[in-house]
Amino acid sequence: MPYLVAADLSLQAPGRRFRDLVARPHILPMPGAHNGMAALQAKAAGFEALYLSGAAMTASMGLPDLGIITVEDVCFFVRQLARAAGLPILVDGDTGYGEALNVMHMVRCFEDAGAAAVQIEDQLLPKKCGHLNDKKLADAHDMATKVAAAATARRDLYIIARTDAAASEGIDGAVARAKLYLQAGADAIFPEALTDAEMFREVARRLPGVPLLANMTEFGRTPFFTAAEFEAMGYRMVIWPVSSLRVANKAQEKLYAAIARDGGTQNMLDEMQTRAELYDAIGYHDYEALDQSIVKTVVPDGMPQKKSTVGA
Repeated sequence: MPYLVAADLSLQAPGRRFRDLVARPHILPMPGAHNGMAALQAKAAGFEALYLSGAAMTASMGLPDLGIITVEDVCFFVRQLARAAGLPILVDGDTGYGEALNVMHMVRCFEDAGAAAVQIEDQLLPKKCGHLNDKKLADAHDMATKVAAAATARRDLYIIARTDAAASEGIDGAVARAKLYLQAGADAIFPEALTDAEMFREVARRLPGVPLLANMTEFGRTPFFTAAEFEAMGYRMVIWPVSSLRVANKAQEKLYAAIARDGGTQNMLDEMQTRAELYDAIGYHDYEALDQSIVKTVVPDGMPQKKSTVGA
């Protein structure tokens, strides 16, 4: 059913729902969803939570992932996903869009838009994808201040602190930062751009009992692991942040090339979602049924006349 049906909406706050999912015995898989349609398709495939990637958002806008977009830009995407699928959403908060007060503003805006969780990273602007070179790290105590600000501002939002320190400070530096961020109020840790299974296992060994998130991005520094393999290494969450956008972009590239080559789309029909499939995915007929259920307004024939009291 479409999102606006009250019976289909959870009465539990998104952050609480997310916390309950992470607390379950098995790993929580979260595919990236870069728009409302992707969110609907992920939900139809059986996923219970989604990841909203800063890289996917910026790329869908034709921009690089360098900390360019604003809090309001992100909220536009959060509202799309929340309204379309109604699933808990972990949102990429980049570096928090500024210092402590900006982080508090971000947290409130994200919660108001429907986010369940936020990820904040310890890079300096202009920040980079975690799997690229020459990342500049923030001072660990400055990052901890941001985490504390987020924890102060939230109502139910789940806070994940990401550290990019492994590349330059090693596992020792990443773990030391993680412990500081946990003390500041983080609920979970995201050790970014680990390069082999032993690094993943070592972080888990040195942070016992801490919910950990693994990033299974393609074309990065991390080799391919499955959700089950990450779970065996001690991780509670895994994301595939930009996968949906990569597939969609490749398909669009093929489409435009075919139109330019063939003068039309006649050779791409087998690769298209049909009209019937689209309408089924977005609940088109459910919306129509809702509209038909509204009682038709009866317009009065005219203004009722005041009864005369003369001679009464």
